[in-house]
Amino acid sequence: MSDNDGRSRRVHFSVFEVDLRAGELRKQGLKVKLHGQPFQVLAMLLERPGELVSREEIREKLWPQDTFIDFEHSVNSSIKRLREALGDDAATPRFIETLPRHGYRFIAPVETLSHNHISKENGEAEARRSHLPKRWIAGAMVGLAIAVMAILVGLNAFSLRDRLLLRTAPFPKISSIAVLPLENLSHDPEQEYFADGMTEELITNLGNIAALRVISRTSVMRYKGTKKPLPEIAKELNVDALVEGTVLRSGDQVRVTVNLLHASTDRHLWAATYERSSRDVISLQDEVAQAVARQIKVALSPAEAARLATVHTVKPEAYEFYLKGRYHYYKWTPEDFRKAIEYFQKAIEIDSDWAPAYAGLATSYGWLWIEGGVPAQEALPQFNAALKTALAIDDTDPEVRYALAASAFYYRWDWGEADREFQRALAIDPNMVEARFEYAWFLSSMGRHSEALTEARSAVDRDPLSVTANLALGNIYFWAHQDDQAIVQLRHTVELDHNDFRSHVFLYSVYETKGMYEDAIRELRVAKTLRGARPEQLAGLERAYQQSGPEGYWKWQLSEAQQANDPFEIAETYARLGNVAQAVAWLEKAHQQHDWRMVQLKASRAWDPFAPTRAFRVSCAA
Repeated sequence: MSDNDGRSRRVHFSVFEVDLRAGELRKQGLKVKLHGQPFQVLAMLLERPGELVSREEIREKLWPQDTFIDFEHSVNSSIKRLREALGDDAATPRFIETLPRHGYRFIAPVETLSHNHISKENGEAEARRSHLPKRWIAGAMVGLAIAVMAILVGLNAFSLRDRLLLRTAPFPKISSIAVLPLENLSHDPEQEYFADGMTEELITNLGNIAALRVISRTSVMRYKGTKKPLPEIAKELNVDALVEGTVLRSGDQVRVTVNLLHASTDRHLWAATYERSSRDVISLQDEVAQAVARQIKVALSPAEAARLATVHTVKPEAYEFYLKGRYHYYKWTPEDFRKAIEYFQKAIEIDSDWAPAYAGLATSYGWLWIEGGVPAQEALPQFNAALKTALAIDDTDPEVRYALAASAFYYRWDWGEADREFQRALAIDPNMVEARFEYAWFLSSMGRHSEALTEARSAVDRDPLSVTANLALGNIYFWAHQDDQAIVQLRHTVELDHNDFRSHVFLYSVYETKGMYEDAIRELRVAKTLRGARPEQLAGLERAYQQSGPEGYWKWQLSEAQQANDPFEIAETYARLGNVAQAVAWLEKAHQQHDWRMVQLKASRAWDPFAPTRAFRVSCAA
């Protein structure tokens, strides 16, 4: 709709008419007060109805770089005033849709009025042209054609030229994607779990596609509420495309808007809005995942297509509690595992025929046991009961297969079954990062370090900002006797989250094995401080090392393990002190207590100096 196209600059939509030349907005014939930047923003949107108009484009046109203003405030204010003039609502837009962190789009049908008016001047010019010699006219036309072609060649070869020739740019190849946290438009903190749950389920559904690398939940959640530019996020996550959007829950209705963007070009590829009853929220998630898969043209196997097309049903109230359970599960603390267990149990009470709730209950009990929150005799019967029920309901669910693999590895010590079930879970969902880094730990525990490193690197590739995935890679480097790589990797993990004590614990283990005791004491001090210990609690360790060197260091560690009555720690510390007989005796006690750390015997570095213990260690791990 250029100014010199010979047509009227009047646009109709709904009950509104806009005269772009005069700068007027009318509603049912009556003038509506709207001028300045808000009107100019409206004009930009109407120039390209249905297309994204980025915030950067608005800035460049209306607020040049040498204009000193608060752009974010100004553009938000202009959009707000524009919506007020149109009687529009950001949460449920009829005219102007917000694409979070990206821009705006005019979504209502637009009609441009044209009467093909030819001015008197144009008529006179036409009359004059009719008297020109035909040969001159033909030559002029050829010259004009050559000039136009030269201009087109000089234009951007794949964008502006294609737009002028009405061609669509080729759809980029997409083999990796990240689903950014869906924005909670209700702005009710109590609804954050719902928006996060919708994000996680979309990640999970897309993760079932083997040909697509999908960034896991842990990494994308770091961008929740961020204003970081989307191309920068995509570069950090190393993905081809991003999915972003919003969730609005009002009463019994759920409205989800999703946008697909090409990462390197920041090009908007596709958008859609879905509105369903909360009773259909799971089928809505499946539908969105199918739509994204169709848009990026990723190849689906028959099994993947069937899984995406399968209609899942669950009672809405049960799903609510399930989402709350997952929300706490991913906080990875004993307290939150207990809360997760409560919510999963409530979900089961409402709908006892839904496998994911039982799988969540099982793995929560398992991690609560491993984190030392409950003894084995309390956690494992609950773990096994939930797992048995989940298998009976749906033994094809990847979360269920993963729970079965974890049970075989950590509890039943059935290495063959654990190997098969980890592989089966990852065949169903190749992007299940938790299963992948646990499989890496399993492989390393079996002494298969090369395979373990491959799986651990793959886990980090799918979840680059996850502390747990990066810890697994660092620890497997350590078990594989690649200590320098382990230190580099674990220092990188510390940078991801300085307040996660686990990174410092793992680092201190590497340092003490390498005989770098001062570094080990420093990392141990940080780890214990993060867990609430007082600085003076480590004063004895520093004195013991200063007075007696490594032997003093290990004797202090032995005293601590004895006070905690931890047979496995006592066994490993005796091994460090060279007392093999005591080490084996305490290891037998740990075995009797079914300590889960027994699975680490084949890989544990505590036994490295003692060849006589290797036969025992291998027999326990075989």
